[in-house]
Amino acid sequence: MRVGLLGVGLVLVCLASVAIGSRTIPLSTVWDVVSGALPTGDEATIIWDRRVPRTLLGLLVGVALGVAGALMQSLTRNPLADPALLGVDIGASTAVVAAIAFFGISTVGGYIWFAFFGAAAASVLVYLLGSTGRAVTPERMVLAGAAITATLGAFVAATIVLDPAAFQQFRFWQIGSLEGRGMDVVSQIHWFILAGLVIAAGLAGPLNAIALGDETGRALGVNLTTVRVGSAAAITLLCGAATAAVGPIAFIGLTVPHMARALVGPDLRRVLPLCALIGPVLLLGADVVGRLIISPREMEVGIITAFVGAPVFIALCRRRKLAHL
Repeated sequence: MRVGLLGVGLVLVCLASVAIGSRTIPLSTVWDVVSGALPTGDEATIIWDRRVPRTLLGLLVGVALGVAGALMQSLTRNPLADPALLGVDIGASTAVVAAIAFFGISTVGGYIWFAFFGAAAASVLVYLLGSTGRAVTPERMVLAGAAITATLGAFVAATIVLDPAAFQQFRFWQIGSLEGRGMDVVSQIHWFILAGLVIAAGLAGPLNAIALGDETGRALGVNLTTVRVGSAAAITLLCGAATAAVGPIAFIGLTVPHMARALVGPDLRRVLPLCALIGPVLLLGADVVGRLIISPREMEVGIITAFVGAPVFIALCRRRKLAHL
């Protein structure tokens, strides 16, 4: 029943995302355009060139951040884990700043590969630092992530302070927005997200076993190192692609897994599919709200998720104890 309601909610936010904006288009006109009855005209141009790519990107990013958040919290056994914890956000930010300041890149299509490479490189570095000389543990990875975040954060701050032009471009990416991204961005990230989802689906069972403790996991035949490397790879693919495309977006990866566990319990085989459903509902819903509150202008989705996500998360925590991982 709840899954069905979430499915209906996803359809509704998709329709709202296509219809609502600085120029609101009636749903009947949307249907005419989508069905081919109205192939040309201003409405068709707006829907196919701007609204549909934006909606598809919101779906992909919402799915990626929701599933990655559940993996991250399970891998680190930390209910407050988010993409920043393993260096994904700061790695992408560092690469984007470098692309702007040192290579003169000024388009989203140009940022995306730098951002993805930066997210992947930072995640690998965190893993290597967290595993040097000893077995990989969630605690060591979290500490390594904090160290990398502090170091790269200093580089980002120094670069944008010394280069005002880089700061002006970087701040628009740093806010987190679905606006201005076309089908080229969708086509560049969707294979990475699909690969991350496939890996995540294969790791749900082993991560459930590890959640009972490392010794129990080994006793059940789980290779801890393989599972943790695979989880880190899936998180990098999902968060790296999403962050590269739209910039850092707060609270989706943090909040969605808690909502899913509150509905279906801690079993990742049920949590992950539900996160893939809740994530895009929240992200696209926030994007639609951002288009309405200061219409005809827009407020970036990263600002809306921060404003809305924090109180919702606090209310969730106060209403009931956080569901166990």
